[in-house]
Amino acid sequence: MQLMLFGHRFIINRLWLLLTLAAFAILIKLSYWQLQRATEKTEQLQQLAQQLQQGPVAGEDLLSQVVTAVDGLVIQDDAYWLPPFIWLLDNQILEGRVGYDVIIPVQFTDSTTAVLVNLGWVAAPPSRQQLPQLDIPEVLALDGLVRTKMGGVLLGQNIEGNTYPMRMQQVDFSLLQQQLPLSLYPALVYQQQPSAFIPHYQAVVLPPEKHRGYALQWFGLALAVLGVAFAASKQSIKE
Repeated sequence: MQLMLFGHRFIINRLWLLLTLAAFAILIKLSYWQLQRATEKTEQLQQLAQQLQQGPVAGEDLLSQVVTAVDGLVIQDDAYWLPPFIWLLDNQILEGRVGYDVIIPVQFTDSTTAVLVNLGWVAAPPSRQQLPQLDIPEVLALDGLVRTKMGGVLLGQNIEGNTYPMRMQQVDFSLLQQQLPLSLYPALVYQQQPSAFIPHYQAVVLPPEKHRGYALQWFGLALAVLGVAFAASKQSIKE
């Protein structure tokens, strides 16, 4: 197939044309996806800023609200650990070291509902067969960020072990509810105060600007694919 464009004759192979268009479409889709991610991150940051302006809330105030309204709230209150429940969120990397995030259920004074708290990071022992030795305080001065949207991909069995602490791959409220004697509020509080555990949670890892930059890169690659294809077809002309 031949094409006349800008005074030049191009010889186009149909197979290469299909491959070029497919690559162009994929790259444009990736660019658009990054723009969507930038929009989502912008909205997320705006929501967090609005919640922070409200100031910290107490435990009972948190539990009295619907879950859809509490994402991004800051909570400050005394919380009481519900022993013996401890879960170790697996595959947490901090400064190049492998470890776990320590997650416990707590309740507030006169409350019959439990809330999960991520106390922070602890290093993993050298052997996979061992679990870290933990000292969990009975009373916790909670100062944390409330999140209701849990990410991550589950590969294989979620919870391992028959005694606490248990190794866990992903926070699953419905699954953890089955182990607890109290009803579980479907939110996770990330403790922000350092202790024996190291807080390291970031609400937004990649800012919107990064995603926009990636979108521009994908778009540039899409244009480059077209440019290379046109150049190659022009060079294939036989004198």
